[in-house]
Amino acid sequence: MSATTDRLETTTTTTAADAAQPVVRSEPARRIIAALRIVIGFNFLWSFLDKAFGLGYNTAAESAWFAGGSPTQGYLMGASEGWFGPMWSAMAGNPVVDVLFMMALLGLGLAAIFGAGLRLAAGAAVLLSLGFYLSQLPIEAGVATNPVTTSHWYYLLIFLLFPFVDAGRTWGVANIWERFAIVRKAPWLR
Repeated sequence: MSATTDRLETTTTTTAADAAQPVVRSEPARRIIAALRIVIGFNFLWSFLDKAFGLGYNTAAESAWFAGGSPTQGYLMGASEGWFGPMWSAMAGNPVVDVLFMMALLGLGLAAIFGAGLRLAAGAAVLLSLGFYLSQLPIEAGVATNPVTTSHWYYLLIFLLFPFVDAGRTWGVANIWERFAIVRKAPWLR
């Protein structure tokens, strides 16, 4: 193994011949990024499944979305003490907000697991992560260990990374996904 394959190298593609070259040339780096993509995707998919069916981890069966519960009610009412409290209180339990939140969890999970639609997923992750971050302001001592950042920043940055490094090409279906006519016509769906 040469020294160049051990380190993370990136390149931009400018010609059709270059397009066949992966953005990240290091095979180990591509596999690590793919594993990261799949693990984060499973995290979002699990959140969706637990909130939808009340699997008993963070959501009890009687509070499940499909049992008539609201996946946003508890969290957003808890955020009603922060700087944007009135806005979160108004959104808590709203059926439209519930559907948008659950579809974001499901969409982010599936996009990351399958490696398709990562540009769209990155945009959704930015909105969801910023919403979660803003709902925690002000970040108080005792509530969090860091008064500036939360784990939501990790999700935001990682999802932003995926489309730039073509993360869906390793252990994903990006090559197949990009052949669909609608995806070719609307590159933001990549």
